[in-house]
Amino acid sequence: MANHKSALKRIRRNEAVRLRNRYQHKTVRNAIKKLRNEEDKKSAEALLPTVVGMIDKLAKRNIIHKNKAANLKSQLMGKVAAM
Repeated sequence: MANHKSALKRIRRNEAVRLRNRYQHKTVRNAIKKLRNEEDKKSAEALLPTVVGMIDKLAKRNIIHKNKAANLKSQLMGKVAAM
C-alpha cells in the first residue's frame, strides 16, 4: 500500500475517474443500441448527431480508441442511410 500522501490522493482520484469513464462509456453504448434499434428514419436522423457527438467525446478523452470511434460512426451512418 502507498505511504505517501500524494499516492493516496492519486488512488482516490483514479477511482473517481474510472467510475466516471465507465458511466460515460455505458451511456454511449446504450445510445448506440437505441439508434440501432430505431425503425423510423426521421427519428434515427435526429438521433444520429447526438450519438456521433457522444462517440467523439469518448475518443477525445481516450476512453475509446479513435479508430473504434471512426468505425462506430461509419457503421451508424451507413445504417441510417440505408433505412
